[in-house]
Formats: sequence, structure tokens, C-alpha cells
Amino acid sequence: MTQLPAALAQAAFRWPVRVYWEDTDAGGIVFYANYLKFFERARTEWLRSLGIEQQRLRETSGGMFVVSATELQYHRPARLDDLLTVTASARETGRASLTIAQTAWRLPPDEAAPAELLCEGSIRIGWVDAVSVRPARMPPAVLQALATP
Repeated sequence: MTQLPAALAQAAFRWPVRVYWEDTDAGGIVFYANYLKFFERARTEWLRSLGIEQQRLRETSGGMFVVSATELQYHRPARLDDLLTVTASARETGRASLTIAQTAWRLPPDEAAPAELLCEGSIRIGWVDAVSVRPARMPPAVLQALATP
């Protein structure tokens, strides 16, 4: 079994990602901006696991999440065919915004080897009115779902 670092083992949510050709650059490594795509997919699935389906929420509440800030640190490159685990967990929750801590780890093919931290980041998302795109307060049901451990 792969030795998971405590930060990965205790993550609120983990999502598997396989690196495909389309994710890599001419050097055969994951293009740096694609980590944002991996993080977006993991955030979406994390929210879904909390019962927050974004399209349905937009239709019923008239609001939606938008990314307002990102900060990433790259540690090691991911390569074609790597199996990654991407995490998402709430760092700060406000009435109109949420800061999410995210990481991308490479899981080694040799289960005795440790996972490697590739990229870590902080993503801030805000709740806005879907028509005006002006900040608004998140619906109480969303706040409640985010507060549930």
C-alpha cells in the first residue's frame, strides 16, 4: 500500500486524476496551467460530495461561484500517465466567499514508495448573482453544507 503523507491522508476530499497527452507540453510534463484545471475538477467533485450541484444551485438560487483569486506553488513536475490525487478542503468560509486549500500529489507505481507533493495552492471563490455577477450572500443551505465536517 502506498505510504500517504499525513497531509494527504487527512485531506477533506481526494479526487484521482490521470495525466493524458492533452495535459502535457512539448517537454512531456504537465503544462503549469493545467493544475488549475485539475483543481477545478476536484473542487467541483468536492462540492458535489457535499450535496452542492452547481448547475442545479444556479437554477434554483440564481447564484453561482466564481474564482476571484489563485495562488499556486509548483514543487515537482507531473508527467504523462502519472496517477495523481488532487485534494480540496475549506480553509476559510465567509458569507459570500470561500478559500479552499488544494494539493496535487503523484502516487507512485511502487506501492512502497511515498506519494510526492507536486503542486499546492489556495483558491478563493466568491458567490455572485448569476445575472449581474455582483457579490451576494451564499444560500444558507450552501453555508450549512460547507460547515459540515
